[in-house]
Amino acid sequence: MFTEEIEEVKTMHFQLEDLASFRLKAWAWGKKEEYCTYLYDHDIKYPKGGFRHLLAVGAKKVCPMEDGYSFESVQKFHRQHKSWLFGHWGYDLKNEVELLCSDHQDGIEIPDAFFYIPKTLFIFGKDEVEIQSENDSEIIYQEILATPLPVVSNSGWGGNVSPKVAHSTYIDTVKRIQDHILEGDVYEVNICMEFLATEAELDPFDLYLRLSHLSPAPFSAFHRVKEKYVTCSSPERFMKKEGNKVTSQPIKGTIKRGTSSEEDEQLKEQLQNDEKEVAENMMIVDLVRNDLARTCKAGTIKVPEIFGIYGFKSVFQMISTVEGEIKEGVPFTEVIKKAFPMGSMTGAPKVMAMALIEMYERSKRGLYSGAIGYITPEGDFDFNVVIRSALYNAVDNYLSFQIGSAITIDSEAEKEYQECLLKAKGMLDALNAKIVF
Repeated sequence: MFTEEIEEVKTMHFQLEDLASFRLKAWAWGKKEEYCTYLYDHDIKYPKGGFRHLLAVGAKKVCPMEDGYSFESVQKFHRQHKSWLFGHWGYDLKNEVELLCSDHQDGIEIPDAFFYIPKTLFIFGKDEVEIQSENDSEIIYQEILATPLPVVSNSGWGGNVSPKVAHSTYIDTVKRIQDHILEGDVYEVNICMEFLATEAELDPFDLYLRLSHLSPAPFSAFHRVKEKYVTCSSPERFMKKEGNKVTSQPIKGTIKRGTSSEEDEQLKEQLQNDEKEVAENMMIVDLVRNDLARTCKAGTIKVPEIFGIYGFKSVFQMISTVEGEIKEGVPFTEVIKKAFPMGSMTGAPKVMAMALIEMYERSKRGLYSGAIGYITPEGDFDFNVVIRSALYNAVDNYLSFQIGSAITIDSEAEKEYQECLLKAKGMLDALNAKIVF
């Protein structure tokens, strides 16, 4: 048994003449803390909306994690404190969900699960900010106004990264996965490879600014856990809960943007009619429906939109939306656990796909293809899918980003490899880095 505590915070609202400057100053003010999470949708139109615009600074309390019971630990902690929580679920929590393991090298070493109650929370509106803090919000507000405005570096990091997997190994892996598909083990497997640098001295704050400038996304995040950093430009939502309704929005299907509105329309139509992309999207939609059926009421699971095409700065994405109503009495973390990790990053059937991922990949995924987000005092939440992200261990100067590709029986190994290199370009541009093979 434990007692419930409702944390008392002081809340103040401030009108803003320049939201864009204030939010950047607030983030620059807060990033010095050992724990900091900034979530921003870049005002991008997205089905059901992107992230709420939030900044969590400092840790008033950190959720203690019982080994093997991370989801249950967060539920208990939230029930006890009834506060906002910010944090992440790492991909390797799969080992708590299924009888799986993770034995590969991990250069980042961020905890598999981490959540904290912030000392100070900023909730941004269109022309105002709500500041919740134990400290004097007026003083915080004035300190932020006096904080210099951060600027985007012209040079970036400028180093070199190397793929963890050789070209020949990747080609062989695709063929081996296709052998498994022919044998009926799986239908699809999302295989990822790591790009890394082991002597990277960079500024993760500057990297976030550059990445946001070059690749704005509806689920972007800057997340600091002591000296481990994540700069994320994700277009994908893992799961959102509002009341008893839960929404998941898997992405499968990508094509570049055109150089004119006419070319854009042609490319959108090309993606919409791509049999391979449509089949992959349908496969993951079915997987998500099955995942939600484990915690949602019978007959409530709907697909209000399937194969929707949405434009971002450099690509079009095929996005589907799956919804359900949670069964009474089911803890909100159980809804997350039963759908974790997200099918768009594993393949189908999920358990066998994850077993093959462990067999054929060469790096521990860690927070990559996990989720970053928040939980409200009422138990609602919103989490992204950690893709298009750089992870940085500032103690060891280890920089890592991973790129994934969905392998099906129709995949061409060389084409998939070249697609991975193409997907890496956005992060390379933000880093101002080159690949050294």
